[in-house]
Amino acid sequence: MEGRPGPRPAPGAGRRTAGGARHGRPAGAPVNAAPVNGGQRDRWVFHQGAFVRAGEVALGPGTQGLHYGTGVFEGIRSFAAASGNGEALIFKAREHFERLRASCRLLRLDLPHDTDELVDIARELLRRNQLFGDSYLRPVVHKLALEPGTPFGVRLRGVSTAVTILALPMGDYGNPEGIRCGVSSWRRVPDSALPARAKITGAYANNALAVDEATAAGYDDAILLNQRGTVAEASTANVFVVHAGRVATPGPDSDILPGLTRAAVTRLLADVAGVAVAERDVPRSELLTADEVFLTGTGCGVVPVVEIDGRQVGEGRPGPVTTWVREAYGRATRGADPRYRHWNTPVGGAADAADAATVSAGAPT
Repeated sequence: MEGRPGPRPAPGAGRRTAGGARHGRPAGAPVNAAPVNGGQRDRWVFHQGAFVRAGEVALGPGTQGLHYGTGVFEGIRSFAAASGNGEALIFKAREHFERLRASCRLLRLDLPHDTDELVDIARELLRRNQLFGDSYLRPVVHKLALEPGTPFGVRLRGVSTAVTILALPMGDYGNPEGIRCGVSSWRRVPDSALPARAKITGAYANNALAVDEATAAGYDDAILLNQRGTVAEASTANVFVVHAGRVATPGPDSDILPGLTRAAVTRLLADVAGVAVAERDVPRSELLTADEVFLTGTGCGVVPVVEIDGRQVGEGRPGPVTTWVREAYGRATRGADPRYRHWNTPVGGAADAADAATVSAGAPT
């Protein structure tokens, strides 16, 4: 593979407890991320058509999305540009907001902004919060309140919609030395019961149960199987397996969310390395015989998996394909690869933030 570095030394895989379980830094423990709560009340958020301080946002106890999980969301990353000029780049902004709009259609959520408006709101939000390093955007659209004449109960029609976007600093979310996963006894909710192609808030109870089981057993993350017993995905990431340089990932019919990072990695492997990724069923046993396993997701990026169900994956360290993919993805997200700069939306630098900071908190976009 072009530009592929050699294998790295074996990483420290965490400490073992007296009972033999090994605990490293969890996949979900960011290296340099800010907490979502605490210290965030003064941050700017976009809520119901206006930029306001986070502490000013309040949702009533009758919020329908809270009761019934009838909401959708996206996770979007922004990265400091490799140029070092203080610029920030939102990765695949349009694609994320287009997926958000598609998710809204599934749940009859009224999103009053088109894709271009949403991208502009995201850029402005990062500037207002002076987030020109690595950051995370979280748009949430959910059912709000019953409209007059709508009877109480779970429903999609006759309910108003709330739209909120928040932005936080977030560094490296996944452990580059590799994580340990357990295959969950909880099965992935099938698309026929709850659409897998949408990021529906209530659906993530399925993921939370799997993560709770995995972390209680001493693992960093969970891998879920679908109802057929083949691999679906990790808790918030897609799964790739590598055998003798050949790469495969579960296809859309495996009840996965077709991730945007998954698509980017597939494209990088094909274009730059000449490796075609096979979309197919991945049996559970293949996780135990693979040379390499890695996860891809907006939050985590590309993360090596070095152990599954207590068994070492490959040599127990990030393999050459995973290492190459991680580095190629890092170059693309930071605008260092000119072939993929169309994936990046410039936010502007610190100089632009001075103007944004003078705008009234209640001013609409």
